[in-house]
Amino acid sequence: MTRRVAITGLGAVAPGGVGVKEYWGLLTAGRSATRIITAFDPTPFRSRVAAEVDWDPKAAGLGPQEIRRLDRAAQFAVVAAREALADSGLEPGSMDPARIATSLGSAVGCTTSLENEYVVVSDGGRKWTVDHEYAVPELYRHFVPSSMAAEVAWTAGAEGPAAIVSTGCTSGLDALGYAAELIREGTADVVIAGATEAPISPITSACFDAIKGTTPHNDEPERACRPFDRTRGGLVLGEGGAILVLEELQSARRRGAHIYAEVAGYATRSNAYHMTGLKPDGREMSEAIDDALAQGRVDPSDLDYINAHGSGTKMNDRHETGAFKRSLGRHAYATPVSSIKSMIGHSLGAIGSLEVVACALAMEHGVLPPTANLHEPDPELDLDYIPLTAREQRTDTVLSVGSGFGGFQTAMLLARPERSDA
Repeated sequence: MTRRVAITGLGAVAPGGVGVKEYWGLLTAGRSATRIITAFDPTPFRSRVAAEVDWDPKAAGLGPQEIRRLDRAAQFAVVAAREALADSGLEPGSMDPARIATSLGSAVGCTTSLENEYVVVSDGGRKWTVDHEYAVPELYRHFVPSSMAAEVAWTAGAEGPAAIVSTGCTSGLDALGYAAELIREGTADVVIAGATEAPISPITSACFDAIKGTTPHNDEPERACRPFDRTRGGLVLGEGGAILVLEELQSARRRGAHIYAEVAGYATRSNAYHMTGLKPDGREMSEAIDDALAQGRVDPSDLDYINAHGSGTKMNDRHETGAFKRSLGRHAYATPVSSIKSMIGHSLGAIGSLEVVACALAMEHGVLPPTANLHEPDPELDLDYIPLTAREQRTDTVLSVGSGFGGFQTAMLLARPERSDA
């Protein structure tokens, strides 16, 4: 019998909303969390805006030792994991811990702490030979991103497989895809899965400035991220984390768990083309979409909503619009599409998991989040991108897609479990 995968718990730490309820409130209000960067002085940089989390680790439930030990990204992951576990109703102590796995995505790991510590040990960059005696004891944890997966595993008492998935901007989707495969193949019954990122730092800003990937729209921070809009100028950095509890479907039903959705399909491709470049026809993304739909036995004409990558760059907008048309044909014009990056920015490796949480909530509440700041639609783009205002609509099948530096293309299909019940 094929093992199926249910989503039974959600946790989120996002710009403008710490906790799932607050996060969903931001999205459905169409409110942007983008502002002038406060984490450091952004004056020297081309792009000076970001979507930051208003973060108080003590208020979020972390103790003094955890606050000192954990990088900001790891703090996001632990707090989101606690919320997801509580939401799921699972009692880890009543389960075989070896059957609980952990899968965490991150593109840049503990960037914040690593940069802060380099500044200290190099005396502000003045010393080529750094003095290790000034480093904090936790520096090794920050250097090894797997430490974040270990923290999540400890939070859940999970003794099964634990892994970090790092595939750039698709990490959050790929970590969930890996988790689903662990359940399908029988390696685990429950996986604590998701992604986290805290990349808003001088080094990250400098990297994106160098390739002119981030927006120069600094005068109106809340309107800086404009996916599918004629006036868009690049992505807006974000941060945050999202953790989901994935569980074998029949087991979840037996214990009476609330099931948000089934992970019905997952596929990933590489374009083997360019580190940052994308072809406008979207063939590789289209192939991932086709594969995910086929796994879920969903006809393209039955797809109800697409959560787009929607990073706010012209190349990406054209690429995924081409992919949607290639996979869905005429139905692409009848399928609502939106990008929540317009509100919470692009949190690199974390964004895919934050987007899947949004998709699960869209199915739960019958509301599709909008694309904020879409005031002047690009005349070259002609799909239904849900501008400005959330839309009430029941959805039985939802597709979330991601596109990452290096040519990674990922698609994940969520569906109501009863669609496939025989």
